[in-house]
Amino acid sequence: MRIKKKFEPVKEADMTPMIDMTFQLIAFFMVIINFTETEQNQAIQLPKSELAKPPDTMDFPITLQITRPDPADQKTYVYYGGRKYAATPPDQLKQALETQKAFLEAKGKTTADATIIIRADSWARTGDVQRIIELCQDVGYVNYALRALQEKEHL
Repeated sequence: MRIKKKFEPVKEADMTPMIDMTFQLIAFFMVIINFTETEQNQAIQLPKSELAKPPDTMDFPITLQITRPDPADQKTYVYYGGRKYAATPPDQLKQALETQKAFLEAKGKTTADATIIIRADSWARTGDVQRIIELCQDVGYVNYALRALQEKEHL
């Protein structure tokens, strides 16, 4: 006697929900990832110093990046929050710093809780850096940190 085998179709799982979830996770991580590109501009070449140390941990760092004078118009620019501001006249930069101050106050903090991190190009004019610090002082900021590249020790 012959036994007939019944062939059942192979059952496959529906992959659509898994693919949807994967794309949602990718989108989620792209939104929450901390892009520090606004914190460091590659056009800024920091000066080298033997005394440079790794950055300290700060609660509210505000990074200002000062460029070397532009060869075309001899103006110095300041990058803050991904935007480019002219160092002179400093009206727009001052307004941005005052907005940041209002944000700090809304969080129950003061300008003393924030630290202005200045990343000035090695060819930036000292007077421009000093004027930016004075502008920050006019707004009410009191803590500053200057950044430089640490020279590597020769072994």
